[in-house]
Amino acid sequence: MTGLFSRAPKDPQKKKNAQKLKEIKKLVKEKKYAEALKIGTIYLKKDPHNHDVLFTVGGIYYLQNKHKTAISYFEKALEIGSYDVDVLLLKAYSHQKLGENKRVIQCCETIKEIDPKNKSVINLLKELNL
Repeated sequence: MTGLFSRAPKDPQKKKNAQKLKEIKKLVKEKKYAEALKIGTIYLKKDPHNHDVLFTVGGIYYLQNKHKTAISYFEKALEIGSYDVDVLLLKAYSHQKLGENKRVIQCCETIKEIDPKNKSVINLLKELNL
């Protein structure tokens, strides 16, 4: 039986979007950060709510020690997926690099709610002597 609501509409961009994300991740693996950033930021102009691309671009900025910029991307990614432990961890590490211990603790508390036995959080809090 087919009906008006039997199938979800196909997103014509879905395949293209997945391909772009693969391309960005490949460039990151090859440490071609400038190229990956260029493609990622162009992509985000078209689709500003792509969680994976926001996380990846934030991660590149983190690797380049541009922690404030990285945090802005992580915050946008967390608006979409607020329970993403990987994003929260990188955001916590970014705050740590900036000496913003209160914000590190806030991120860690959120992670502990989601994943109480997260080893990275335990180690991070030990580094802060907490």
